Amino acid sequence: MELLEKLTILSDAAKYDAACTSSGARRGYKDGFIGNTSTSAMGCCHSFSADGRCVTLLKVLLSNQCAYDCKYCVNRRSNDTPRASFTPEELAELTIGFYRRNYIEGLFLSSGVLRNPDHTMELMIRALQILRETYRFNGYIHAKAIPGAAPELVERLGLLADRLSVNIELPSEAGLKSLAPDKTKSAILAPMRQIQTRGVQCKEELVKYRHAPKFAPAGQSTQLIVGATADSDLRILRLTQGLYDRYRLKRVFFSAYVPVVAHTLLPSRDTKPPLLREHRLYQADWLLRFYGFRAEELLDEGTPDFNPLVDPKCSWALAHLEFFPVEVNTADYESLLRVPGVGVVSAKRILVSRRAGTLRTEDLRKLGVVMKRAQYFLTCRGQMPEGLRFTPESLLRNLIAAEQPCLPGTRMEQLSLFGA
Repeated sequence: MELLEKLTILSDAAKYDAACTSSGARRGYKDGFIGNTSTSAMGCCHSFSADGRCVTLLKVLLSNQCAYDCKYCVNRRSNDTPRASFTPEELAELTIGFYRRNYIEGLFLSSGVLRNPDHTMELMIRALQILRETYRFNGYIHAKAIPGAAPELVERLGLLADRLSVNIELPSEAGLKSLAPDKTKSAILAPMRQIQTRGVQCKEELVKYRHAPKFAPAGQSTQLIVGATADSDLRILRLTQGLYDRYRLKRVFFSAYVPVVAHTLLPSRDTKPPLLREHRLYQADWLLRFYGFRAEELLDEGTPDFNPLVDPKCSWALAHLEFFPVEVNTADYESLLRVPGVGVVSAKRILVSRRAGTLRTEDLRKLGVVMKRAQYFLTCRGQMPEGLRFTPESLLRNLIAAEQPCLPGTRMEQLSLFGA
């Protein structure tokens, strides 16, 4: 099979993996190495670095042949789909060729399970060794660790890659047993714990020895499929919170299930991907990571799923009206972050600006506060905006109306990498 034909198959097979970011890596100039560049070619995807730059990665599978039969996966062994595999040499040559043509700045590498996890990881490690040692490539690399692989292979992979990730895939162990019988919870969590522990050790070593080898310096991430099982938003958010607390993950990615295969345990092929639900989970994830919320604050057993019509922060505010209104001239940073329409940046601006004088309602919009939401939940000098009248019932209607123009349309389609 020609290399271009392999690239077409394996880059298209990688499009369902959402956990593709490069934030956290700091790879500057290194004498004798190459790496730092930006575009759009087959198999390339855009990501964002820690300093906000948009960078381009080659996003591809080493192989879409798989020994596992996960029922939700387009690459499962029982599915009739074109198969292809790169050799480590082919993948390394392709990556460095794309870099030299200024197509990419890094590599996102995953794979189906060839024979077994150890064999697959050895091939991935060989490809990255060629890139790092033979071609002296100093660019960003994100690699997927295969659950069930030997710890020493995870160690070797982490010394070659900037970021590692292990996909949990499904929010519950019951869902994993029914849809992915070849995978186990322990096989997924073991490398996560190893990556977390080894990352802490690496930081301690770097304090003592400046040239100590770096292990996955950009940390680790994971991905959850949303909508393939009946798990609630509460279960997903509790799992997300636990992963941040116990494994110090950089990101948890949510992927709306796209019905690409037919099975009695899965939604039918004509089911639309739950894109709005995915969006709400990302908003809730942001609240967990940057706004000081906990999963149990946002949802409970009585309300296990988010209201799709308003964002999670507004939902929390509507359920805790006793907390409001917040006085912007005296409230602390944590209280300001709880106000819908006030973000991390605007909250900091408020703290800085009010040192120079008392803030007025008209000043808040200049500071970045989204007043169409915030006006219902804050006061300036003890007063709400002039002429504002509302009840708890009309407040919900007003917030829904404010959000409606920002929501995705009803018709969605899965884009193809190779469509016109």
